[in-house]
Amino acid sequence: MRTSVRLLLGAACAALLLSACGRSTPVASGGTAASAVRCPDYNPQRNPYFGDLHVHTTYSLDANVRGTLTDARDAYRFAEGQRIGLPPYDAQGNPLRTAQLARPLDFAADTDHAEFFGETRICTDPQQAGYQSPECLLYRIAPDQSFLIFNSLLALPGLPQLDGTTAVPRLPYCGLGGERCLAAAQSVWSDVQQAAAQFDDACRFTTFVAYEWTGSPGSKNLHRNVIFANGNVPPLPVSYLDAANPESLWQKLDAECRAQDGCDYLTIPHNSDLSGGLMFTTRENNGQGADFTPQYAYEKQMHEPLIEIFQHKGSSECNHSVGLGAQDELCDFENLPYDNLTADRFDRLASGQPQEGDFVRYGLEEGLLQEQKLGVNPFKYGFIADTDTHVSTPGNVAESSFPGHGGDGKPPSDAVDGLADYVEYNPGGLAVLWAEQNTRESLFRAMARREAYGTSGPRMVVRFFGGWELPQNQCDAGDFAAVGYAHGVPMGGDLPAAPDARAAPSFAVAALRDPGGDGDPSVPLQRIQIVKGWIDAGQKREAVYDVAGDPNDGASVDLSDCRPQGRGFSNLCTVWQDPNFDPRQPAFYYARVVQNPSCRWSTYQCLAAHIDCSDPKNVPGGYQDCCNADYPKTVQERAWTSPIWYHPGGPLPVSP
Repeated sequence: MRTSVRLLLGAACAALLLSACGRSTPVASGGTAASAVRCPDYNPQRNPYFGDLHVHTTYSLDANVRGTLTDARDAYRFAEGQRIGLPPYDAQGNPLRTAQLARPLDFAADTDHAEFFGETRICTDPQQAGYQSPECLLYRIAPDQSFLIFNSLLALPGLPQLDGTTAVPRLPYCGLGGERCLAAAQSVWSDVQQAAAQFDDACRFTTFVAYEWTGSPGSKNLHRNVIFANGNVPPLPVSYLDAANPESLWQKLDAECRAQDGCDYLTIPHNSDLSGGLMFTTRENNGQGADFTPQYAYEKQMHEPLIEIFQHKGSSECNHSVGLGAQDELCDFENLPYDNLTADRFDRLASGQPQEGDFVRYGLEEGLLQEQKLGVNPFKYGFIADTDTHVSTPGNVAESSFPGHGGDGKPPSDAVDGLADYVEYNPGGLAVLWAEQNTRESLFRAMARREAYGTSGPRMVVRFFGGWELPQNQCDAGDFAAVGYAHGVPMGGDLPAAPDARAAPSFAVAALRDPGGDGDPSVPLQRIQIVKGWIDAGQKREAVYDVAGDPNDGASVDLSDCRPQGRGFSNLCTVWQDPNFDPRQPAFYYARVVQNPSCRWSTYQCLAAHIDCSDPKNVPGGYQDCCNADYPKTVQERAWTSPIWYHPGGPLPVSP
């Protein structure tokens, strides 16, 4: 675990977030190399590890056409705290900007878009056959236009294949059966694996071999990050060009993994806010096929334990303008004003308006409905957050120094002379995993059991337990985590059957503020909320409860220099019982921890540029959005824990 997180753990022990904070000496044991490691900070009550599982480099088509030259090794160096260069570059290839993390990460995964690994390599490497093809000449002359042509394949619905999966065609210069591009992709995939192996350092910094499956039928985002448990991976990644719907992706990955001893994986959907209603469809084949079956719901739950609730393209928790989210004032947080992938490259009129079915809370509720129908919940998701950086900067989430992430945002050359990114974007978030130690094996198990949470950037430490017999004095007992595990289940779990018909579940939640660093102040916590969703007579319902802290603490921000003002809390802890519990109604509960207000990234940059909105005519073109009243000057950063589920009669068996 890195130094900054050790400091967090020291404070967390004082706040009763951990009950076993001692250090043990390394111990060798039997089994594989991964399981043989016993780290100095091994903790049976588990530690929080901070990382980023959504990272793009020059290997990704969209990053490459926007001028990103850094690769997977640079991304891992950045995650470890080293300085790297950012685009744009001068005539000699020297970066005009740099970035560095003050607080290194504990883990990261390079998740470059697999679809055009070979196509991009051919068009940028003069030694490759096909370099002089018409497609590659266009790529080098007009990269933005070429990106649109290449990416148009990802908007196709896919064609049935002999093995029962679906796929889409490749570009002509790939040759018969795509052989030329597949051969070129092999070298890129090998480099991705070698970089992960080079930087994976058990107990200190963990990497995962990974990639992104970039399904965008009708320009609606169905992307998944594919995370492998170890270095035993398929010979090539299964991309959208090979498998044009999630079930085809899982089918092909399962087949590939069966041929690789020890191969295991999970897929993580992201950006549901740009899915145009497809991410939580209840029909197969990207919403165009038959209704979900129990078998399909089972496969989905097994392969996808987590979902990305926040990243630099906005929040996917809920939206204040649609559906039940309109009842929740804090759903007004980093919402994008459109619902698919076309608006940022074209015009917002080319996109639809956000709809309730684009958001994770809706998906969780729909999962409860499907569970009643099928006996299996297809949307049983835990939460993480990430950056989705396209400039090789995992974990670069500081509002005060945001350089833009380049993910179809403003070209880097524009970011030099104006706001660093489109104003509706943000620096993204972090994934946090509760694991015994910082190794691939331990972290992957944490993801699989959903003992994870996401933050919008700050490194808050949050624990969440649910149970029928949690003691009301758990916050004062000195062994918060041990009591939680002994008498309940952690975030991501299922409540056991109720001990009697009159029982109501209790939830213990504790949070520790981010101690600060990386250029941002240590902002106090404001409150903890518990969000409940349930099904009542076939209807979706939800409620938000303030359970700790003070929503009316009067905290504010001095907008002349971004200094936070007012009181708040260094840590919060409570045990809360659902006052409206009905044992007949299936439900989920998750905690949302909210900071006091702080300056948004755009406010920092507008202040630094001395923008005066009282005279709009003199505002430079790149800074016009400093005066855009549609976007707030401040934000309330937050964390979201994975849910805990209640099922009448106890957890349902996970089987098709």
